[in-house]
Parts: sequence; C-alpha cells; structure tokens
Amino acid sequence: MRYLVNRGYPKDSAIRFVSNHHRLPIEQRFVLARVVVASSIACRRLSKAIHLEALHENAVFVDGYNVLIIVESILAGCSVYLSDDGFLRDTRGIFRSYRASEFTVPALSDILDILTIAGPDRVEVLLDQQIGMSGQLAAQIAEMMTRRGPAWTARTVRDVDRQLKMAQGIVATADGNVIDASSQVIDLPYTIAKRKGMSILTI
Repeated sequence: MRYLVNRGYPKDSAIRFVSNHHRLPIEQRFVLARVVVASSIACRRLSKAIHLEALHENAVFVDGYNVLIIVESILAGCSVYLSDDGFLRDTRGIFRSYRASEFTVPALSDILDILTIAGPDRVEVLLDQQIGMSGQLAAQIAEMMTRRGPAWTARTVRDVDRQLKMAQGIVATADGNVIDASSQVIDLPYTIAKRKGMSILTI
C-alpha cells in the first residue's frame, strides 16, 4: 500500500487493489485508509505539528468531534493508530452517527485538562451543527469551560472544516484536509494518550 501511494497511485485505487488482492475485511480496509499516507504528504504534515508547550498564550481552535471521538476511543479501549503523518486516529468511523456515551464527559475533561495545562490565551471548540444534539453538547462544553478561562468558548457551525482552515491560530485536529490547510497543528489525543501511558498501535 505504501509502495503504491508513494509512487503516485490514487489512494482509493491503491486501497481497493491491495485489499482485494489480500481479501481484507472491511475493518482492515478502513485501517489502511486512515493510517497510510504518502511520504511527501506525511512530511509536510509532520512539519506543522507542534508540542503542547507551544499553545501557551496562543489561540487554539479545536475540531470538536474529531478530537472528542478519538479521545473517547482511547478511553474505551478501542484501537487507535499512529498514522504515517504522525497523527493519532481511530478507526470506528462513527462521525455522522455520533452519540454521547459514558466516555463523553471523561473525554471532555481530559481535553480541557490538557488545554488548561498548556495555558492558551483563547480556546474555541467548533462542533458540526448537522450532528444531532450538537447544541446541547456545545452548551455542556461551555459550562465545563467556565472556570478555566474567560475567552474559552464552544459553538456549533455548519462548516467546521472551512472555519478551521481560516482560523488565525493553532488548530487541534487529526483531519488530513484541515492539517494541509493549517500552519500549526496540535494532536491533543496523542498527547493525552502518551501522558496516560495508553497503548498506541502502529503498522
């Protein structure tokens, strides 16, 4: 798979070819899609990744569902993979069908705790308006933020990716398209997993 994408083959076609040849089940095909990144793209993305300390007194824009779902996966003991571009990703594929679970509040607490440690000047969590109960989740996050910083907010928008791509600050996401359009990116789930000593898979 890496051989093909590094030589310019379209990723979708490479996944289909390799998966069909090896008769991979759908779950393993999804892992390939999430983990394998062409080395040229991976290098560019790695160059944008910053450490937690760089958030101090800066503005941080959080890709709400992207970050939350990965941290929930970590806490639930689901498989999470360190992708070729250095960003942590889960493989549950539940974005559009997301529903809060027993891991939601602990995951939010971990995310806000790690941000509190970093000490950014401003934090804005953006949630996709199209996903059910997003308004309630934004209100819950905003309530959890009240004692952390006066310039910490959470809101729903219809175009999260576009807003993040235009953000004047550091973006927290593992979404490849958003990373490609951003100048500085932080991988909060990876930082949380490392600090908790949790298992991260590599291929």
